[in-house]
Amino acid sequence: MMWYWGSGMHWWGWLLGFLGMIVFWGFILWAVWYFVTGLIHQSSYRPRPGEAKHILDERLARGEIDATEYRYLRTLISGDDVGIGENGYLQVDAKEQQ
Repeated sequence: MMWYWGSGMHWWGWLLGFLGMIVFWGFILWAVWYFVTGLIHQSSYRPRPGEAKHILDERLARGEIDATEYRYLRTLISGDDVGIGENGYLQVDAKEQQ
């Protein structure tokens, strides 16, 4: 004869199962939220006006670039006509030289 002792799982088994399910779905919801908000913030980034010039000023101050390269990059950022002359040196549009 077999004896029936209930479902075979004590109250703490039900509690652990319930808590495990809450943790699982909480993680799923957090992951969806994290990736959705991350994509929104990443795609909405727009550089502020003057940010490139500010970074260029910092690079010159740290000594990463010299004055000639600074002037060349600053002219490129501002959109003026820049080119390399026949002698291999930087050639800037006439309005930059004034």
